[in-house]
Amino acid sequence: MTTTEMLKTFRRGGVHPGDSKRRTSDLPIQRSQPPAEVAVLMAQHIGAPAAPVVKKKDAVRKGQLVGEARGYISANIHSPVSGTVKAVEPRTYGVTGTKVMAVVIENDGEEQWAEGTNEPQDVDSMEVQRMVDLVQECGVVGMGGATFPAHVKLNPPPHTPVRHVFVNGAECEPYVTVDHRLMLERAADIVDGLKLIMRMVDASSGYVGIEANKPDAIEVMDKALAGERGIKVVPLKVKYPQGSEQQLITAVTGREVPNQGGLPSDVACLVHNVATTLAIRDAVRMRKPLIERAVTVTGEGIRDAGNFIELVGTNVADILERQGAAEDANQLIMGGPMMGIAQASPQLPLVKGNNCIILRRGAAVPEQRSCIRCGRCVSHCPLGLMPGEMSIAMERQDWDAAIGYGMLECKECGCCTYICPARRRIVHMTKFGKAELRRRKQQESR
Repeated sequence: MTTTEMLKTFRRGGVHPGDSKRRTSDLPIQRSQPPAEVAVLMAQHIGAPAAPVVKKKDAVRKGQLVGEARGYISANIHSPVSGTVKAVEPRTYGVTGTKVMAVVIENDGEEQWAEGTNEPQDVDSMEVQRMVDLVQECGVVGMGGATFPAHVKLNPPPHTPVRHVFVNGAECEPYVTVDHRLMLERAADIVDGLKLIMRMVDASSGYVGIEANKPDAIEVMDKALAGERGIKVVPLKVKYPQGSEQQLITAVTGREVPNQGGLPSDVACLVHNVATTLAIRDAVRMRKPLIERAVTVTGEGIRDAGNFIELVGTNVADILERQGAAEDANQLIMGGPMMGIAQASPQLPLVKGNNCIILRRGAAVPEQRSCIRCGRCVSHCPLGLMPGEMSIAMERQDWDAAIGYGMLECKECGCCTYICPARRRIVHMTKFGKAELRRRKQQESR
């Protein structure tokens, strides 16, 4: 096994929260029974929401397009079941808590795929542009939570060619174990996906970054890469947020992605997480739309924790009931505890970016106090920002000052909030500040 001294990591900041993964890390992924009804949101991605292309009473098939991307930074939406459209109406989007349009489909249980979908493709003779088009066609987005349309990353600007492709297997968020399980259970497909991505962007080297607390995944992926040239597993030090693409790139290559609007392509790199790599592979190999995902369901408020394949649009409340939600559970988080978002109600549809559902008991929000200027948030910020000063400026709604301290560069990783002795809700304030700036910008453009 790799020694601690040999483990790669990023240079600046970070924290070491307890991982809370043992409960589910050894549990194989199970496929859940399809629900009787799904509510498929038209906004499951960064960018413009998709536009519904079906109406009430329409018959649809599994994998059929039900929402068409509007613009380049957008994503197609497909039906995860065959059945009948019951309604086209607003439903709650858990990321923002707002209402967005959804296509509600009653499942007929027939599992009939749309014509031309979920069928083997002739990849060997396929042109690169057709491969990228399939990813776009199939609505693949980043599945680690960012939900950025994958086809955009696969079309880097001509002046910033990609030379290094990363499969992000760090999975540094506490509780989340689905990428770990996918590496154990679909290693060959992950390698295939990585090679397809490298072919699409004409990259010369590939890396699979895995934190050292997953030695079984490191071993399995090493074996799957045996004989592959230019691709290797990189064991990583266990430190949050090792799975952030900027920190992963720095750990492996030593290159620093510029803070102010910089992209991985600026340093000739491209990063996709494990689940996204598999979705890209399935889109290109099988023309399979992104209609399902692996999800960890866990927390002190869940009786039967585990890892499951769930259809997009499944009601989260139904998942919790199936797995035994405790009556006294008092906090629901979609995503990991560091970057996930607490929800007011479980009555919301699962979306492409939901990798984890955490139900907690006895959760309490600590009282926020004034900043004591201890500097811990600065020393632990992976980007070298000034979160404390930023939070003070945001409390005053002095947005110019907050921007000067790094509000717009902040990735909302939560290191500052986690380490703060005054229990400052810095990430919460940052999210609010960014939303407020967007709101004002929209008002000004009217």
